[in-house]
Amino acid sequence: MIDSIGLYIHIPFCKSKCPYCDFFSECKSDIDYERYTCILIDKIKYWGKKNDLPVSSIYFGGGTPSIIGAERLCRILNAVKSSFIITENAEITAEINPDTGKSIDFEVMQKSGFNRISVGIQSAVTKELKALGRIHSAEDAKLTVNRAKKSGINNISLDLMLGIPYQTIDSLKKSIEFCSECGVTHISSYILKIEKDTKFYSLKDKLPLPNDDQQAELYLYAVNLLESLGYKQYEISNFAKDGFESRHNINYWNCGEYIGIGLSAHSFFKGKRFYYSNSITDFENDITVFDCEGGNEEEFIMLSLRLKKGLIFNEYQKRFGKVISEYFLDKVKKYCELGYMEADDKSVHFTSKGFLVSNTILSELI
Repeated sequence: MIDSIGLYIHIPFCKSKCPYCDFFSECKSDIDYERYTCILIDKIKYWGKKNDLPVSSIYFGGGTPSIIGAERLCRILNAVKSSFIITENAEITAEINPDTGKSIDFEVMQKSGFNRISVGIQSAVTKELKALGRIHSAEDAKLTVNRAKKSGINNISLDLMLGIPYQTIDSLKKSIEFCSECGVTHISSYILKIEKDTKFYSLKDKLPLPNDDQQAELYLYAVNLLESLGYKQYEISNFAKDGFESRHNINYWNCGEYIGIGLSAHSFFKGKRFYYSNSITDFENDITVFDCEGGNEEEFIMLSLRLKKGLIFNEYQKRFGKVISEYFLDKVKKYCELGYMEADDKSVHFTSKGFLVSNTILSELI
């Protein structure tokens, strides 16, 4: 039974387009920010009338949400609070770029209800930041973290990238230790994937990237170093101090429902997966694109296995009214013997080594 949902708000604007990014975003003006804010608030009211469940997490993603400024972010959040039932201890997150984090008014945001920020640092090494097309420095990220803490926002995540141009074990160590020294509660560490329709894709044969073995070494090194610094891995790419796991993202991986509002935003609501296109006209006219029925057994298994705790058999049985199949468990045994998975009579989960090839393994298991 569903007792609460998540809410995702997409802000599709950036100061400049990073060469590795395939998320939908545009470089626009203040006039565009204001117009989009007004449309977004109208759509929030629209979806508030369609939902009667409380919202336990709200996530402002992008793009760069902080680019539209604290005042607009707070207006949007106030519209959410007046349109939806918000649980008492809801997690309310905004993604922040260190470049805008130097000046955004965190005190206004904190008073409005924001209690978590996610800062896209990507690396603490200048050469790597330049290769990624980032317009901030490591010191900008530290300043952003300190300014947020001063306002009373202490639940802070930093994003790092692995397998990026020029990265070595030594430079990765520097970036991870920098994040830890900032005193944040959460670190995300994603392996760079070269996507089509990005500048990196056209340059992929010329980029000084680590090979597959080096990339695996970087990932496993990051897992071990982060664990030693008190950041426990709870998902393929996410690590947190005790009690600071991202509730919004865990809802995704637990196959929980959520409403996505904004250009290109995806939803899983009332058993269906659907999304808005990149068309502002379609967004204004409440036109969404149906994707598929959601929440079936295969999807539940796949999403559960993204988590460090893995697939809990009792949770599967409670949701679907049957035990996990012996056929599935027989296939799991092979990967346990190879050291990619671990299983007992209560659950099955990937090892750190297994996470590196999880997509390949899941294609055979499901």
